[in-house]
Amino acid sequence: MKQYLPQIIATVVVFILIPISRSVASKVIMKSGLMLQIAEARRLRVKQVVLILLNITFIFILAIIWGVKRENILIGLSSVFAVIGVAFFAQWSLLSNITAGVIMFFSTPFRVGDKIHIYDKDIPIYAVIESIQTFYTHIRTEEGELILIPNNLFLQKVVSVKKVE
Repeated sequence: MKQYLPQIIATVVVFILIPISRSVASKVIMKSGLMLQIAEARRLRVKQVVLILLNITFIFILAIIWGVKRENILIGLSSVFAVIGVAFFAQWSLLSNITAGVIMFFSTPFRVGDKIHIYDKDIPIYAVIESIQTFYTHIRTEEGELILIPNNLFLQKVVSVKKVE
């Protein structure tokens, strides 16, 4: 028992830090979202993504504390990434859309209700933003057509924004 005392103490410290860090991260995201006037549903989705990443980080910290060999961690990671790679092979943009959604959350280039012009050489689009989701942004054209645009395209295309007060 004495030989595991440092690991037990470190584990207890980690288990104390888990709820504290989750609470701090949640509050920062929610307050940032309020200050930036971002819809609650969007704040909650970003919070979920960040909390999942925190949980994964704490799992790796606990594995290191308990002396799991680096080789075993790397084997486990490579296995997980292989499964994820196969699962997302056809949907590679899934993660980029989530990442773009998080970037758009913190940079807030536009808000719901803003009028936008997407400069596309084939089909330029003039529309109003109806909602910003985890994967897609919903916009409505002047003709009433609802268009769902993947979030990562907003980081790849030139978009002009006319703020609506």
